[in-house]
Amino acid sequence: MIEDSFFYFYLIVINLLGGIIFAYDKFAAITKRKRIRESVLHLFEGLGSAFANLLLMYVLRHKTNKSSFYRWTWIFMMLWVFIILLTILY
Repeated sequence: MIEDSFFYFYLIVINLLGGIIFAYDKFAAITKRKRIRESVLHLFEGLGSAFANLLLMYVLRHKTNKSSFYRWTWIFMMLWVFIILLTILY
């Protein structure tokens, strides 16, 4: 269906955008530049980029020691897995 195609296209785009922002934050941390606020990173996770952020946390070794960030990323990840399962089942 068209709605399903749009939904999955949206997830791809938001994960790409969120991943770019997350990777930039890692770059900014290394080069001592202005960082991205954690609230902005979580906003993108809430919008759907939890998949990219969780993957990049381990690939880039970024924010893996911050338990509160890690916890919220997993909460958003589980929320999006639930949403995707609902779209598949209905």
